[in-house]
Amino acid sequence: MLIAFEGLDQSGKETQARHLGARLEQDGYRVHPLSFPDYGTPIGQEIRKALDGDREFGPDVMQLLYVANRGEFRPQLDLWLSSGDVVMCDRYRASSIAYGEAQGLDPAWLSQIQQYLPPATLTVLLDIAPETAVQRKATGRDRYERDLSLLARVRESYRRQAAQPDWVLINGELPKDVVREAVKAAVLPRLSRG
Repeated sequence: MLIAFEGLDQSGKETQARHLGARLEQDGYRVHPLSFPDYGTPIGQEIRKALDGDREFGPDVMQLLYVANRGEFRPQLDLWLSSGDVVMCDRYRASSIAYGEAQGLDPAWLSQIQQYLPPATLTVLLDIAPETAVQRKATGRDRYERDLSLLARVRESYRRQAAQPDWVLINGELPKDVVREAVKAAVLPRLSRG
């Protein structure tokens, strides 16, 4: 099972993925956490430079870099998933659609360029307002995190995508323990069926 956590920065993706991963490991699952972009790879380093303003790429090139960064992990993803393990991603395919669409790119193209990446079994959207993201991280924000109108469009795209059957939308504005219980309630029954 591949579980993707999506949402704006500071929505709690990393925290909730960590809590869920610990719970699944207690239940005997082998869990592999991933976070995208992964800045430890050559492609990830280019992404970091662009986010810091040291490189200037158009929105289409940025999304191609994000997809390529995830593609670097495809052999490992395929291996883990074929072994019956659980993979948990802090951002995955939907983030390219949300951020790319918010910058005027075609969502169908953004989906097509990711067709060879394994799809998420379940995508958990931790929904927060852009203003909440800013309140939770007041300093050190990258170029996307500073653009509230962009973040509002990203949120709209995420909420539109969340209408799909393999998604669950959770109010990320709620206290962390309430969100944690909602995540478990959404995920654990699907694992027992799978």
